[in-house]
Amino acid sequence: MSSILRSHWTIAPQIAPRPLINCNRCGTVKAYRCSEKFRVNANGKRIDVWLIYRCVDCDNSWNLGIFGRRNRRDIEPVLLRALESNDPELARRHAFDITALRNQVGCVEEFSEVAVHKQVYSEHKEGATALELRLGLAMPISVRLDRLLANELGISRSRLQALEERRLLAIAPEGSKALRKPAREGTTIRIDLAGEPDRRAIILAAGG
Repeated sequence: MSSILRSHWTIAPQIAPRPLINCNRCGTVKAYRCSEKFRVNANGKRIDVWLIYRCVDCDNSWNLGIFGRRNRRDIEPVLLRALESNDPELARRHAFDITALRNQVGCVEEFSEVAVHKQVYSEHKEGATALELRLGLAMPISVRLDRLLANELGISRSRLQALEERRLLAIAPEGSKALRKPAREGTTIRIDLAGEPDRRAIILAAGG
């Protein structure tokens, strides 16, 4: 019976996506970076909130709407305090909301840099001949699964494809098409490495 190394990968993007906006100072389309600052405007009982972005070249500002004309009593006090105090985690969560950015801007620059924390939850045996990887995402990412696996396991994407074609690599629940799509929360990847000469190096890379 094959010995399986089971590892949970927690993946977090490192660089927030940047909207591409026609900067009226630069006179051309520029990338805007998140300032991690909110603008909160109160008009009587109504509150508007934006996340402030800055042009990477001239520091011109652009505001991403978070919500508008919201009744104060409909906002949780904890959330309101976080907005008013520029809570960094809250700002980061909104900054990585690629859907919200695209809805307001349309064109967005994305980055593939991620940090991967690997935690083995089965006994790390030197003689393991198979891998089971479970993915957990701190927030959605745009990195393709094959690129993520290739970078972290130290093998090529073409080799991953070959393993899949030989039915030595299986992905649940999406199936083989998931290799060419962004990595998703809850995905499980199983790889049979019994006949691979560099099995030990791949196993060690998978366990971190």
